[in-house]
Amino acid sequence: MERPDWLAEEFDPDQPNPARVYDYFLGGSHNLAADREAAARILAAMPDAALMNQANRAFLRRAVLYCVEAGIRQFLDLGSGIPTVGNVHEVAQRAAPDSRIVYVDIEPVAVAHSRAILVGNSRVAVLQADIRDPDRILGDPVLQGLLDLTRPVAVLMVAVLPFVNDAADPWRIVARFRDAVGSGSYLALSHGATEARPELAEVQEAYRGTTTQITLRPRDQIARFFTGFELVDPGLVFVQQWRPDWLGEVEGHPEWSGIYCGVGRKP
Repeated sequence: MERPDWLAEEFDPDQPNPARVYDYFLGGSHNLAADREAAARILAAMPDAALMNQANRAFLRRAVLYCVEAGIRQFLDLGSGIPTVGNVHEVAQRAAPDSRIVYVDIEPVAVAHSRAILVGNSRVAVLQADIRDPDRILGDPVLQGLLDLTRPVAVLMVAVLPFVNDAADPWRIVARFRDAVGSGSYLALSHGATEARPELAEVQEAYRGTTTQITLRPRDQIARFFTGFELVDPGLVFVQQWRPDWLGEVEGHPEWSGIYCGVGRKP
């Protein structure tokens, strides 16, 4: 196959990638046939999987706006993914032009494309790094040059922790970022839940063929990520229940998204 110009020099076209699968679900164009085949397997198990991912993306937008309204002007987006409409810098800087954002992702495509579209925006930076190495991220000179970690920061972990297995201790990772940022900081987090919908077990299986497997967790384990934070209203809820734009989003069965989310404030 012809190599797309947005791909890194070395890639396996037959290996689906979670960031590109997510891009496909959000209507993006930075995905390959293998990614679309993986998405098809997920859709076979859960026909509304694309809507679930879009509902998750809508939560990110609302959480960013909440943080801006709370006075936050610094954002650390971990597992930022491939840029699509509604990126954090677009949402935050539209509401507050002085907002500064650092994107972090392990996927080369996400990093390369992010850097390409952010040329000329001096208030945004992109790091290629693994969320499982928080000290590497927090100690990066680019991050330290853009964000003042002694001041309030919004740490965004939207749909990224399922890609960190229990052996890597994701609760320790969240705690490391919590301890690194100043009082008044926020954590915005979303995570697929095992008890929400039985079909999620099939989705988890579909991801086994990608470069990064997925680990879904029960609600009580997701709640533990907010240790040391004070959850803001409405607490830990399904994504479409978190400060919805219109009441129609929460009618019927809110568990259909299968994704819990919350925003917590560090005292």
